[in-house]
Amino acid sequence: MFFHLWRRLHPSMDIEQKRVSSGYAKPPWIFKGSALYQIHLVKAATARAFIPKEFRLVEAFGYTLGGFFLASYDDSPAGVFDELVVIAGIVWNPPTSCAWAARVLVNSDEACHHGRKEVGLPSQVARFSKNITAVPKRKRDRAFGFLDTFWLGTTLSHPQDLMEVKVSEVDGADSADICNIQIRSDETKVGNWMGPAIKMALPSFSGNTKYNSNLLKYSCHLHCRVRPVRPAVVSRALDDETENFSEQNHTSQESLENERRLSIAVMLSKPIIALQFKCLTMQVEAPVVIHPSK
Repeated sequence: MFFHLWRRLHPSMDIEQKRVSSGYAKPPWIFKGSALYQIHLVKAATARAFIPKEFRLVEAFGYTLGGFFLASYDDSPAGVFDELVVIAGIVWNPPTSCAWAARVLVNSDEACHHGRKEVGLPSQVARFSKNITAVPKRKRDRAFGFLDTFWLGTTLSHPQDLMEVKVSEVDGADSADICNIQIRSDETKVGNWMGPAIKMALPSFSGNTKYNSNLLKYSCHLHCRVRPVRPAVVSRALDDETENFSEQNHTSQESLENERRLSIAVMLSKPIIALQFKCLTMQVEAPVVIHPSK
């Protein structure tokens, strides 16, 4: 009787327990939906700020390969939600190299909690605002006919939709705009062709956070239809602010601001290729603790 009375007096505690212990049962965890995987040239100095000293950044001529993974899941252990994974770069720990996430933004408290505690990810709750507008038809320039076949030309003769995704980080009643991502539909000569069905693995390192201090390795196994698309355009209202970040760490708030600005710098770096994943099924394996090679 006392237990039932306590639950009536503290309903929020009951909700919190349900939120944390929901659909994430034993691994592997399955996510279904669609995604855009965009690879950027990221300045090594920017990426290195996120990499633990135990790992070596894979770089050449002052750059590494980073970018982002923008996904929309319609079926997952946390239900329907969106995710933006900002990838700082590639790190090396013999005998393998893996991606390192600088920031993970999700519009699900449950997914955020699971990412932090179980996978060692730098997850943050965010708001994803989406807007789709029609883009007027433009005449194709013959000079770019061949390049348009591979989505690299500058003009298109087919109608397009432009989807703008505004991502804002949320902390209680406060919020901070991260970036705007503009994605054009690519209706070209191939029409609605979604690309070949493939299977691939995306191994990653994680951990070394205040929620999970271990260094971890986990793998995402993807089964999807994939095709190259025109890179999304990433922008921010005050682009120049990302270039003037402070590397000082006087307070935890300054540290958080610095990490946010560096993450935005990764998003604003130069894209080199973009892949669209349709009919995506992603299986995430349980992370394992690793001990980096000396």
